[in-house]
Amino acid sequence: MPPQQSLRTLYTELIRSFTAQPCDINKCGALLSQLKIGLIEAGLLLPQGEPNLNDLLVARDILEIGAFWSIRARDVPSFDRYFSQLQTFYTDYGSVLPPSKREYPIRGLNLIRLLTQNRIAEFHTTLESLPLSADAIAENPFISHPVNLERWLMEGSYSKVWNAREEAPAEEYKFFVDSLMGTIRNEIASCGEAAYESLPLKDAATLLFFPNRSDLLRFADERGWQVNLTSGTISFTKKGEEKVEIPKQKLISASLAYARELEQIV
Repeated sequence: MPPQQSLRTLYTELIRSFTAQPCDINKCGALLSQLKIGLIEAGLLLPQGEPNLNDLLVARDILEIGAFWSIRARDVPSFDRYFSQLQTFYTDYGSVLPPSKREYPIRGLNLIRLLTQNRIAEFHTTLESLPLSADAIAENPFISHPVNLERWLMEGSYSKVWNAREEAPAEEYKFFVDSLMGTIRNEIASCGEAAYESLPLKDAATLLFFPNRSDLLRFADERGWQVNLTSGTISFTKKGEEKVEIPKQKLISASLAYARELEQIV
């Protein structure tokens, strides 16, 4: 049976809200909730058998919009659910439905999501399962982008990861690149805390890939660093941290007493 007329009406509203400039995030979220209920009632959320081709196209389009909406709404668990539901359309009905221009952008987003969660083994398994040759992957900007990110992360080429944000093939990719940079900054910060007592603000901003001072100061506050704006430095000794004094004199006296006792035994 074709989708109910109300489902078609909601679908039209969703497209209008999603393509609006700017995108109406809140309205899209409300419409998607209603549409998913409609898809369940029509047996199209997880289709089985041989449903109507047009119905499948509408259902796939709704779920794809939902996947992009999830990233724009910064709701990664929601993206995971939409991606999981789309697998039926991309695999079971992949030979029946015409190709979707959104499929590989969404697959690429899923690959970057795996990187941000440090699920490297699953990243490679997912990549190998794609119906693309090595040459096709290199030529597909939506897949080659996360592939390059993974290689640069393994190499420690963090500056290339940072520059990749401006080279993202879709606006939604920047959300995950920003998430990756957050992880990278925390790793660099931990190393900096161990290696230095302090750094000039300018050097710290460069080291942590912060384009402006306000972002650096916010990050420093989150890490509990001491900032001296007068001298223009950051101290990595956290406030309230106590230094442990080594009792040198007692250690020396104890060592000498131990040596004397050994001499008496001999």
